Amino acid sequence: MSPLSIAGGQDKPAVAGGSPPQGNALAGHANQVRGDEITPETKTAIERGLVWLSTKQTNGGGFNGMQSFGYSNNIAITALSGLAFMEAGNLPSSGKYAKEVSRCVEFVLANCQDSGLITSDASQGPMYGHGFATLFLGEVYGMTHDDTIKEKLERAVRLIERTQNNEGGWRYQPAPLDADISVTICQVMALRSAREAGIHVDSGVIRRAIDYVLKCQNPDGGFSYQAGGGGFGGSGFARSAAGCCALYYSGKFDGDNLKRGLDYIKNSGGPGGGRGDGQHYFYGYYYATQAMFLAGGDYWASFYPNIRDELIQRQNGDHWTGEVSEDYDTAMALIILQMPNRYLPVFDASTGLGR
Repeated sequence: MSPLSIAGGQDKPAVAGGSPPQGNALAGHANQVRGDEITPETKTAIERGLVWLSTKQTNGGGFNGMQSFGYSNNIAITALSGLAFMEAGNLPSSGKYAKEVSRCVEFVLANCQDSGLITSDASQGPMYGHGFATLFLGEVYGMTHDDTIKEKLERAVRLIERTQNNEGGWRYQPAPLDADISVTICQVMALRSAREAGIHVDSGVIRRAIDYVLKCQNPDGGFSYQAGGGGFGGSGFARSAAGCCALYYSGKFDGDNLKRGLDYIKNSGGPGGGRGDGQHYFYGYYYATQAMFLAGGDYWASFYPNIRDELIQRQNGDHWTGEVSEDYDTAMALIILQMPNRYLPVFDASTGLGR
């Protein structure tokens, strides 16, 4: 699984207080504000990370986090960085990092092809970047209704719809060939963001995606990389987190499949459970944190403080390292840490593609 396989906002900060949801109930409503999620240490770590990330943006608006792989100005890392800035309450026209968000938007729009594909380099897996970029544009459009974004967002959605394979999933290339759960969650999340922003999404595409994701689930509750246990074989932490998120963002908020998936994540890869610098650390916790946030209740209450504290400890002064690149690692860490801000519409647990 490649680590670049990349989740009702408000225009105001979340208000501390309120009562946490009780029990292990799966999300059928928006995750409530607990009031104890963002500590002073968390705020400091986030601000240091945002300052550092802002200094890494190129003159063209992109981020060079894949230079070690021979790629510069990577579309996926640019989209993820834009989301990290937006989660701090910034939009292209407002906020401390408005300029950075605006330049991310400009970079992504400049790399939208007539076919609908969004790509900026010779990546071997352009559908990863396309999914993250479409998600980013969906979030920006949903919060600004900027008409300069709408047409390209619609084309990006149409490309996702027509490249779904006959199993119901997606893979590296913009063609309906094979599929894996890592690329599939990218497209499902992008479709959900676009749909919540008012862009039409074919409901049949979502039904087929749900069918594919369920075919990837194993008897232990976890998810395989490909349907029927294919690919890397067996259940894994990161791909199981991606599977649960795919169900949530498709509108599946309840049921035994989801609960077994959440329990697999909780029991196999919780923060402090020995994952350390293991493969796909930031990628896995990016999706696992979303899944636990959407589940709410005890899932969220027991998970977030641990990953929050672990990430603060892992911060290398003002940024994060250890996986793909410092840009990528820092953007992912910031998205995870800022989940309690509840700014991005895509993280609202009260709606979904299937509703």
